[in-house]
Amino acid sequence: MKKMYVVALLLGLVPATGWAGEEEEARAETVPTMEEVVVTATKMEEKRKEIPNAVIVKDSYDIEESPARSVGELLANEPGVDWRTRGNYGGASEEIHLRGMAADGTQVMVNGVVLNSPSFGSADISQIPLNSIDRVEVVKGPGSVLYGSGSMGGTVHVITKRPQRDMISAGAEAGFGTESSYRLAAEQGMFVASDFGYYLTASRVETDGFRDNSDLEHTDVSLNLVYDKGDRFDISLYSDYVNRDYGVPGPRPPEGTMDYFIGSTKIYNSDSSSLVNRGADENYRSTLEVKGSPIDQVDLRLKADYSVLESYNLNRYPWSGAGEETTVTNTIKGIETNVHVSPYPWLRGIVGTEYRDFDYENEQQSLDANGAAIPGYASQGDHGVYTHGSFGEIHIIPVRMVKLVAGFRYEDHSRFGDETIPRLGLVINPLENTTLKLNHGKHFKAPTMNDLFWPDDGFAKGNPDLKPETGWHTDVTLEQSMLADRAFVSMSYFKWDLTDKIDWAENPDEPTVFGGWNYWTPSNISSYMAKGFELGAGVGPLYNIRADVSFTYQDVEEELTPGVTRQARYKPETLFRFSVTHIADFGLTSNITARYTGERPGYYLLDTDDAPQEVLDSYWTVDVKFSQELADNWRVSLIFSNLFDEEYATYLAGFTDQNTFVTSQQPYPGAGRAVFATVKYEF
Repeated sequence: MKKMYVVALLLGLVPATGWAGEEEEARAETVPTMEEVVVTATKMEEKRKEIPNAVIVKDSYDIEESPARSVGELLANEPGVDWRTRGNYGGASEEIHLRGMAADGTQVMVNGVVLNSPSFGSADISQIPLNSIDRVEVVKGPGSVLYGSGSMGGTVHVITKRPQRDMISAGAEAGFGTESSYRLAAEQGMFVASDFGYYLTASRVETDGFRDNSDLEHTDVSLNLVYDKGDRFDISLYSDYVNRDYGVPGPRPPEGTMDYFIGSTKIYNSDSSSLVNRGADENYRSTLEVKGSPIDQVDLRLKADYSVLESYNLNRYPWSGAGEETTVTNTIKGIETNVHVSPYPWLRGIVGTEYRDFDYENEQQSLDANGAAIPGYASQGDHGVYTHGSFGEIHIIPVRMVKLVAGFRYEDHSRFGDETIPRLGLVINPLENTTLKLNHGKHFKAPTMNDLFWPDDGFAKGNPDLKPETGWHTDVTLEQSMLADRAFVSMSYFKWDLTDKIDWAENPDEPTVFGGWNYWTPSNISSYMAKGFELGAGVGPLYNIRADVSFTYQDVEEELTPGVTRQARYKPETLFRFSVTHIADFGLTSNITARYTGERPGYYLLDTDDAPQEVLDSYWTVDVKFSQELADNWRVSLIFSNLFDEEYATYLAGFTDQNTFVTSQQPYPGAGRAVFATVKYEF
């Protein structure tokens, strides 16, 4: 409570300097309005008040004003959004969980191309550099009709920057902070001929991390080439490359844990349960999109994409020093074509087809107690699957103020067969600034490549006979604009279920060659269900101030054993976010963002237990950013993350002390206070 008093005091010190002028309004941007255009919800440009989904939109102004240093932080604790990492260390994967769904129930796209890993099903959004982003659209609710597998809780669509006509965009940024962190970034875009342009971005990030073996080296480059003839014809070729090398520290051992060595190699200490495990990613993606309107009523689109995603993991066991090196390579090829038709003002529709091919290669090399490769103990597996989906959606306005949406998808998967996916929506606009939305549809998620094909490594193996996860999702949303579009409120109720949930568990019917150990395998054994309420409200700019508040209540239950229903692991019932931005007349932008995450179950001893043995405590974090405009296009910024150095945990994992042979559940700790300063030049 004392910390929140300090936040209130900081807010009280922000001066109110009168109504924002034109420049300040452009910087502050307005809150969402009914007229705001959204692309992701229907694959067509439509106003917010015309789509049946609840949405969140973040633009380049939101990104620049926020103290967030990643897409995950930018969206954290927005209505229905739960941002997760395994302890916030340098290379920790960042995930988005929508409405209590797991990360593999949120489909993440960059310029229409799926970012989710075919191996894990989830997307690591830490790989998306903020300086390349023009806009982020989060569309909540069932999205499987238009986007296929994985879009169960919703879709996060990152749209990158494009060149602007008659101007040159350029910028360079350098930053340095605690934990020996630094970031260098540059971008430049322009039209080099009448209709041909490009936008290039690059960045380099390094940090030692706040724990031992939590370092990160990250490099990314992106290039967007466009040939723009306006609405009639547009071609874009987007490519990006990401290379990351990082330590994997695991959970934090109990306080007082003694250093543990195997030979001369220190395996763990009291700060990190692994000082030797490492990870690396090298990813390349490219997408070509062609779109045009030969006549006013028809819009044609063709998209082709190609990705190579390589993930490396070094894992050594603390009890022996032995382990394995695993390299997984996913090659994805896809093509999609769709046609938008609008023959009448009261009738619009889309029909399309999509084909995607996945090649999965898994290489494992066993290591001895010294971490050296064991000759002859290597395995390699190569597998492939393909999917073919056909979809259609129709939008009808039978009377003014009412819109009906109906969609259908037929999906054919080379491994498990076919799925049929319907969706219905209703939009009612009784008043110009009031919208009521109803959305109901089926969703599904195909098994991941790891689920299907993980090689037999003596402890675990995949299951090629898995079925897809399926369920239904319903939501009702009310949106209201007020005060001449300077205030906006959105309220949603949602309910979803999920059957045939895929979970990895120890199979007592499949013993390993190691006495007392059984294989871990995936199977369709679980079910999940949730219901909840979301509230989002914003006001501004008023007196140079913009404020936003978000609240989410979610009741998420899991059933791993028939008849035993309990609160799902790591799913908080309550999420809260409050943010205030002030823009002073002399160019200083100040932002304070506070987030609250409620307590959540961390560990159940048995699948038949309905009460957790370990609970992760609730916590607050407060981030602050000050950004000052200087003469001649210069800007300096100072960011304080976790200002009050709050201690909290994000996940738990088992740890066995090899000195005492005591096993316990230990936390992945969140990062403490960090300070980061940047200097940026742009024109």
